[in-house]
Amino acid sequence: MMNTKDPWSVPVTVAQIPDTGLHREFEADRAEREAMAEVAGLRDILLASASLDLMLKRGGRVHVTGRVRARIGQTCVVTLDPIENDIDEDIDLMFAPPEQISQLADLVEEAAESDTEIPDPPEPIVNGVIDLGRLATDALFLAVDPYPRKPGAVFEPHVQAADAEDHPFAALKALRSDSKPLGSRKRRNTPDGGKDG
Repeated sequence: MMNTKDPWSVPVTVAQIPDTGLHREFEADRAEREAMAEVAGLRDILLASASLDLMLKRGGRVHVTGRVRARIGQTCVVTLDPIENDIDEDIDLMFAPPEQISQLADLVEEAAESDTEIPDPPEPIVNGVIDLGRLATDALFLAVDPYPRKPGAVFEPHVQAADAEDHPFAALKALRSDSKPLGSRKRRNTPDGGKDG
């Protein structure tokens, strides 16, 4: 049974990465693509592939670089027609053992307080494993356009001709026309014998 939380799983054990690094190319099969499409709320994922390089760094860290490519099926938010979009995302992430995460996060905070460039905090290596499929899935999902449009599609709001009798004050106008005109009201006498007004 496929894990719906991580439908595309390609685990790599850090201890098995050679000193010279590791190159992995992989493609999601039909069941993985269907599960990813369901999780992401997409009409379809027609293809999804990744090409990643893993390099060991000092302190048990691993630098992962590469690309994720996909073709996804979506629905145009303007015309509601089915459309297909291509995704081509770069990946450049550092992974570190869990015990280093808090130390490295502190370094990121210190860099944020200074004028130096702020590095991204590393991702944790979980139980000695980096899941490249999950990494590729995350990159793919982040690249999805939430408001896809068919080329040339433009939203044009439906405009109705204004009805002269259809406005917020129409009810007040109707009340006024039912009553006597303002000038025809009698003036009443005030207690001092004069007319009010």
